[in-house]
Amino acid sequence: MTIGIGGVSPQQALEGLKNMTQDVEPIALAEFEARITKAQQLMQQQGIDAVYLNAGTNLYYFTGMRWFASERMVGAILPAKGEVQYIAPAFELDTIKGYMLVDGTVNTWHEDESPYVLLVGTLVAMGIEASHAKLAIDESTSYFISNGIAKAAPQLTLVDAKSVTAGCRMIKSPAELALIQQAMNMTIEVHKAAASMLYEGITTDEVSAFIDSAHRKVGAKRGSYFCIVLFGEDTAYPHGVKSPKSLDKNDTVLIDTGCQLEGYNSDITRTYVYGEPSTRQRELWQLEQQAQLAAFNIAKIDLPCGDVDTAARQILEQAGFGPGYAVPGLPHRTGHGIGLDIHEWPYLVKSDRTPLVEGMCFSNEPMLCVPGEFGVRHEDHFYMTTAGAKWFTLPAKSIDDPFYLGKD
Repeated sequence: MTIGIGGVSPQQALEGLKNMTQDVEPIALAEFEARITKAQQLMQQQGIDAVYLNAGTNLYYFTGMRWFASERMVGAILPAKGEVQYIAPAFELDTIKGYMLVDGTVNTWHEDESPYVLLVGTLVAMGIEASHAKLAIDESTSYFISNGIAKAAPQLTLVDAKSVTAGCRMIKSPAELALIQQAMNMTIEVHKAAASMLYEGITTDEVSAFIDSAHRKVGAKRGSYFCIVLFGEDTAYPHGVKSPKSLDKNDTVLIDTGCQLEGYNSDITRTYVYGEPSTRQRELWQLEQQAQLAAFNIAKIDLPCGDVDTAARQILEQAGFGPGYAVPGLPHRTGHGIGLDIHEWPYLVKSDRTPLVEGMCFSNEPMLCVPGEFGVRHEDHFYMTTAGAKWFTLPAKSIDDPFYLGKD
């Protein structure tokens, strides 16, 4: 039997976990203010007069305000020069003030008024004339909002804010790295606990429910941010199947899950065997790890992101898989950026030629999919340093001891 897989009850596995968030430090006000300064520098360089930040992770990143997007416009105007101002429904004014971290005027609209006209008027009051201004729209903004702004001020030039938002967010600060690191630490402990309580006949829903409880036990207030649990042939499909099977002896097990800590995400996948691995399971498990390590080892400052993807893909192609994105093989990118969004810029995919820079964070998950048999995904994350890539969590040790629980 694989070391650490099965053998304890769900209750025993939960009892072995503890809260891991006592020493967590949230992002300080000074860092939010520094982010605004950096964004304004980028805006001035690019000739952008203001950025509209819609409710969501971009609004939080720059202002510290946690607000979820809805059918009502809630956001902030970040000017190239000057202070942030907010746009919100009038009946939310007191609530908005309660959530506010970076101070700024809150411009409000009533239900029978247009928030888009209000935004344009606010720009004018800020000294930004629509007739010759360039407003960058947060790339996550719903179309109805950008369309409403365009109709309210046809003369206003609307552009994509990605060069500013991603230009800031894809480089993580030490405080951000610390939060991501602790979130990853929490999730790897949850993985160990989940593996330990598996038993023949358990369903994927039962495992997912346990993982949610385990994430809460280690300190993730909302439990699992996401959870994918797959057994047997189902593991060949990266995001699962409509009707997942229950666990049988000697099944391949794939669990991909994560949580959030102060808004920052963890995301780890482990693949192992419940029982005794076959020769085929061993071969593909090891080949997948070779691809993961090839991606990690090539990652150096200034290397294009796409070259990391190529390094992993070549390992699999040399073994007869692919080519390219064909299956059996690796059908998706090798990795994604991570931070306040679980998938964010840049990406480890052939077409992304963004140079690697200190502070960038990525998943490393060149999954090997063999439909009709099984799949293997090893997913750990790394961040870039001047000396190269550094793991947040170490890759699995071996198919017989994925969690480093055996004797050396």
